[in-house]
Amino acid sequence: MRKTEDVSFQFNREEKISENIIESNNDTIQQYGEINFPDTKSFQVVKEKKSPWEIVYEWMDSFVFSIILILIVFVFGFRVVGVDGESMMPTLKNMDWLAVSAINNTIERGDIVVITQPNITNKPLIKRVIAVGGDTLDINFITGEVKVNGEVIDEPYIMEPTQRPGDFNKPIKIPEGYLFVMGDNRNESLDSRFDSIGIIDERYVLGVANTRLFPFGEWEIE
Repeated sequence: MRKTEDVSFQFNREEKISENIIESNNDTIQQYGEINFPDTKSFQVVKEKKSPWEIVYEWMDSFVFSIILILIVFVFGFRVVGVDGESMMPTLKNMDWLAVSAINNTIERGDIVVITQPNITNKPLIKRVIAVGGDTLDINFITGEVKVNGEVIDEPYIMEPTQRPGDFNKPIKIPEGYLFVMGDNRNESLDSRFDSIGIIDERYVLGVANTRLFPFGEWEIE
């Protein structure tokens, strides 16, 4: 019975303490009014105002970074080149825009290349590689057949058979490091058949055209 009385006494004491706390809180509310706790959602982050020089510096920093990125892409990735003229029809049309690879380990027959070698037109040329260094090239302007190393090559990309000789009048062997190029619009193209253009030093090849950027949707180049 002793233990029961002790527990009961403890409960009564806790009840009195609880009642005192409640009465104390009620007195505080009556004296000072309702107590409102701060709403954390109402807090706002105050941003430090930047000076005009800091804004200009950040803008210049972003601009310089963009220029460096563009240069890296141009030097190590690709360049954008526009087609001027109809010498590469039907494959390429006037005002097409191409992505030209700036890294080429080897140039192969059939590649479409951008050429910066000085010529009579005083502008870069876009042509197709027909023969590379070491190849022997011959053209029959009556049948329109083009032979490389004695074999007639398949040319599904040309506008019409090659019937315009220019200054080409006999089979030639292409020196190492050089290319013989022609436009796909064979009878309307100024290319390696003419002495004013001649064979192309590979060091003057800007790159190989891999993708058409414009018109949109006509990405593939054959």
